[in-house]
Amino acid sequence: MSFYDATVPAYLQILTSLSGLLTKAEAHCETKKIQPEVLLGSRLYPDMLPLSKQIQLASDFAAKGCARLTQSEVPVTPDTETSFAELRQRLANTVDYLKRFTPAQFEGADSRDVTFPTGATTSMTLKGQEFVNRVSFPNFYFHAAIAHGILRHNGVEIGKRDFLGVA
Repeated sequence: MSFYDATVPAYLQILTSLSGLLTKAEAHCETKKIQPEVLLGSRLYPDMLPLSKQIQLASDFAAKGCARLTQSEVPVTPDTETSFAELRQRLANTVDYLKRFTPAQFEGADSRDVTFPTGATTSMTLKGQEFVNRVSFPNFYFHAAIAHGILRHNGVEIGKRDFLGVA
């Protein structure tokens, strides 16, 4: 299996499922007469980030992870989304961005040095495979799973199949 095949399809699967989750969340708000901003601002715990930020971060870890692995320019996406539609558009834009990568761009990426920020003024360098396993995938799946958890906690009727995008 190529390094491209081990990364890009995994990101695409969950980004697509997150869009489906947001569609179900929006329908839930309409059915239950909940203002969308209430659900978009929901958190699992007060010191955790809200749903909207979880979606933005999942999107960022996918896009920036692929950019860093391929030594492409790392995209900058302002976090300005305030609605379900805007968050779905961000996910769609990220999917479109990832689909522009080719397997050839990922050749050798598993052993390539990948440098990424670890704070406002610090950075770290890991080999590509280590970067994916220790940084990009864990953060991507964490924020995606937290988004699912926030929605489930707030009564949106979703399950594991929705998270996996096979519902």
